[in-house]
Amino acid sequence: MRFRYDDAGEGGGTAGADRTVLAAAAAALAAGGAGTTDSDGPDLLGELIDVLPAGVALLDADLRWRHLNPAFTAVTGLRRADLLGRPAGATAFAGAVATLRRVLADGRDREHATGAPDGPGSPVPAGLRVRYRPLGAGGRVTGVLVLVPDDPGPVRELRHELARARTRLALLEAAAERIGTTLDVGTTCTELAAFAVPRLAELATVDVLPPDADARTGRTPGRRFHRAALDRADGLRPAVDRLPRPGESVRHREGSAAARALSSGAAVLLAPRTAGELTEAAPDQASAAAYRAAGVTSLLVVPLAARGRVVGLLTLARTAASPGFGPEDAVLVGDLAARAATGIDNARRYSRSQGIALDLQRALLSEPGHPHQNLELASRYLPSGASSVVGGDWYETVRLPFGRTLLVMGDVMGHGVEAAVDMSSYRATLRDVAGTDLPPHRILRQLDTVIAANESARPATCLLALADPGRGRWTFSSAGHLPPALIAPGRPTELLRIPTGPPLGTGLGGYQQTARDLLPGETLLLYTDGLVERRGEDIDVSLARLAALRLPAAGSLDDLLDAALRGAGPDTAGPAEDDIAVLAARPRLRA
Repeated sequence: MRFRYDDAGEGGGTAGADRTVLAAAAAALAAGGAGTTDSDGPDLLGELIDVLPAGVALLDADLRWRHLNPAFTAVTGLRRADLLGRPAGATAFAGAVATLRRVLADGRDREHATGAPDGPGSPVPAGLRVRYRPLGAGGRVTGVLVLVPDDPGPVRELRHELARARTRLALLEAAAERIGTTLDVGTTCTELAAFAVPRLAELATVDVLPPDADARTGRTPGRRFHRAALDRADGLRPAVDRLPRPGESVRHREGSAAARALSSGAAVLLAPRTAGELTEAAPDQASAAAYRAAGVTSLLVVPLAARGRVVGLLTLARTAASPGFGPEDAVLVGDLAARAATGIDNARRYSRSQGIALDLQRALLSEPGHPHQNLELASRYLPSGASSVVGGDWYETVRLPFGRTLLVMGDVMGHGVEAAVDMSSYRATLRDVAGTDLPPHRILRQLDTVIAANESARPATCLLALADPGRGRWTFSSAGHLPPALIAPGRPTELLRIPTGPPLGTGLGGYQQTARDLLPGETLLLYTDGLVERRGEDIDVSLARLAALRLPAAGSLDDLLDAALRGAGPDTAGPAEDDIAVLAARPRLRA
């Protein structure tokens, strides 16, 4: 352990009795004999120093430790064997060497305060006032006296308690940084077990209840748990092979330490003294055998509870190589478990919300309607995965009179169940408005008016493409959506320039439409931003990547979509951060 030193300049004086010690120490060091550890004669100076209530130590002119009294070791927590005969720079006082040299150089007193302890279990209390006094004879400084005034019992206990509180706070702050880094239950539990070993235990297991379990206190014993994580010290690896592994089910039998913790909702501390007591404390026979093989001597079982409900169980074990768990450990691990349980519960709620949203999205996002026979269609929807909740991407086709088909691609802003519900509402509204056979820009105007009238509705981008093979014409109108891509034989992929109005729901209107020739063999590709956009990348770069693709202009439309997803999708530019919806349309040649 090392002190942190802050030179405070000249320090205050010592008591009158201490001046006697200074005079005697100076004379002894000047003589070069008294006060050392190997003097054959009586060490009167040492006897005098040893009876002082304050911590006192002597350094010679080479800054080597020559003597220290019992009070010094008691108040600092340092051992005589670690100091005597050694230079100060090689001990816990290494940070004070510069200050000590100044004392030798100018013969002036100095004082400093020790810093915080280096870590859990440090014997050095923080905030000790350490005084340095020059020792000399005949006008020559021959050493330094190190004085640490003794604290009264209550003050010393207060210092120790503050040091313990700082240690607990530092541990919990480290846990907050390393546990719950993702919204995934398995990852959070693994982080909890990995944090506990070896900081708090040699073996750690985390078991979680199924999401639908009745998790009220007192109703969990006998329930089936899911082993979510297990970690152990390297020396225990062969011994704990019999424990249930992550992914397996665990039942904590009645009477076990875990069952008692779950029934009471409080931590359970055990120090089994016999093999029978260890077997009784273990959740099952396999775990008892593993505990015996590992030499477990102390168990700490803590419920993982969040928002008034038990979500799991943390079990820590130590062997004879470590001190047994105590009440302070139970308090510290209880605080850690409470924070971890909140992370696990948040991850579980997130997973449940995402699952509901994804199921709803899939239910609402059915296959697009049937176009006329003169148009071939293919579509694809890909959720972004576990890193983001499902979005509001959608597509639709509306069959209109005179062989026309309206293609729709939309994206509701935001994510989650609300976005999926809004997506379904906008899709149904669009079908109704499109049935009136308005031109594309008028359809967008009507949609914008309807959505803007609902204060809780989310804005959405939308692109309409009216296919009219009979007249050989595409008609486009856009509400803030990305441009469609046109794939034709023998030509590069072309991103069409479409006049773009504001997103739907702003109430601003101002939509325009533009027409383009519809030629046999051409394929139109509509998509949402998840296909091209990447965090930190300019949208022009993203669109250029799509335009640079050599997509198959002939063959199956499904093959074309596969090629587009491979070429512009997440595998080429980092993970997708949004859902992807794509819709391809190709006019059929008349027989």
